[in-house]
Amino acid sequence: MKKLFLLSIVSLFVLISANINLTPLARTHGPRIKVKNGQSTNWSGYAVETNLSNPQNNAVSNVQGSWVVPAVDCSGSTSNKYSSAWVGIDGYSDGSVEQTGTEHDCINGSAQYYAWYEMYPKFGYKVPLTVHAGDTISASVKYLSNGKFQLTLQSSNGQSFSTTQKSARAGRQSAEWVVEAPSSSGGVLPLANFGTTSISSAQATLNNVVGNVQSFANDRIDMVTSGGTVIKAQTSSLQNSGTAFSVTWLHE
Repeated sequence: MKKLFLLSIVSLFVLISANINLTPLARTHGPRIKVKNGQSTNWSGYAVETNLSNPQNNAVSNVQGSWVVPAVDCSGSTSNKYSSAWVGIDGYSDGSVEQTGTEHDCINGSAQYYAWYEMYPKFGYKVPLTVHAGDTISASVKYLSNGKFQLTLQSSNGQSFSTTQKSARAGRQSAEWVVEAPSSSGGVLPLANFGTTSISSAQATLNNVVGNVQSFANDRIDMVTSGGTVIKAQTSSLQNSGTAFSVTWLHE
């Protein structure tokens, strides 16, 4: 019994140390900046709710999906540009987002990739999961109980990461699968040329009903400039019986 107790203490210490050593994100992945239904200045992809005009609180308990990490094109410019792909709960019509995903940026003309989680508006963190273009990432955000969420990433390279985090303000109104232009204190950042990102195995649970994107009230979102005049990233129609779609970069 003493030996088992000692091992438990050691395991707990390793877990706490790992959390302390996580690197805070320099950028944020905040709620959708709405132009109108179907358009956003920072999101592209799909969101689902019980009702888009009057969503129910505490409805969403799980979201999951997979994507292939895109190879960003950093040629022809040394200016920094950014993109990310993630699944999450909240953020479509409320002010929090519980999310995890991958980053694909151009920094000083070179491609950089990493994985992260964020319980917005709290700081997000890079996680110890190696990310390369071409890796298949499977991600999920699951509500446990008492404000706790389990955020999980699994990679085709054999690595995985999972963490349990708590949010006191999560409304659990929406689930989403998003390709995003991250933000900083100065606003939405220039969008890196990610080509096309393909999302698959998209599934959510609302009011204990498990379904794909088209099982629920859903919004197909294109990323646009603030006036809605230029499409920056275009989202395809649903494929594979509502479980898959793609997002294509058009403009930074």
